[in-house]
Amino acid sequence: MTLTQIENNVERLLNTFNQEEFVYDFLLAFDTPKSVIQRLKKGALNLSKNADEVVIKKKLFFMVVTAPELQTILPLLANNKSIVKNQIRFVVVTDYQSILAIDTKTYEQIEIAVTDLKDHVTFFLPLAGMEKYLAEEEKDADVKAATYMAKLFDEIKKTNSTSTLDEVHHLNVFLSRLLFCFFAEDTGIFKKDLFTGSIANFTQQDGSDLSDYLEKLFEINSVLNV
Repeated sequence: MTLTQIENNVERLLNTFNQEEFVYDFLLAFDTPKSVIQRLKKGALNLSKNADEVVIKKKLFFMVVTAPELQTILPLLANNKSIVKNQIRFVVVTDYQSILAIDTKTYEQIEIAVTDLKDHVTFFLPLAGMEKYLAEEEKDADVKAATYMAKLFDEIKKTNSTSTLDEVHHLNVFLSRLLFCFFAEDTGIFKKDLFTGSIANFTQQDGSDLSDYLEKLFEINSVLNV
């Protein structure tokens, strides 16, 4: 499952929001098999017997609380013996208006409105088997850059074959070159707005000639060994 697919799943979840199904729709959005969801609903995989909790070993502790409890319950749950014993990765608490969550591996924590969940899917990517690596510095920038590159990768694959090793290699090289150009512009290696400004000034707004422009640009760079 791709990042774009997860975002689309979360968007559908929000558009058809249902409190009773929320936790199951949330898990489905992050590629949890439907068979697992069915077993959870029957209580077979839920380690909690409480009606307002869903606990999945090594994955999720989900708890519904009232609004006044929201700000006080999460720190207590983070050191809960059951959470430690079952190696829970994400502790999620909600009153269906706001969500508080903590990643017990990285100690990252978020507090968001439920309606903003789509903007924070990267926080929960390990639920879909997509582990995060973030340096301590510039975490937000790293997340945004990774998100945009993942979306670009997905979009390129829609209209370009990536069925052979050579095709995948060429796509990786192309994305690496783009990432370097953005990095060079951001850090001052290039003059301010040199790369993005050139694209804006010398290509059509509909992107119809962008491919030719980038091809010539990277050919020149290769000749100059840039």
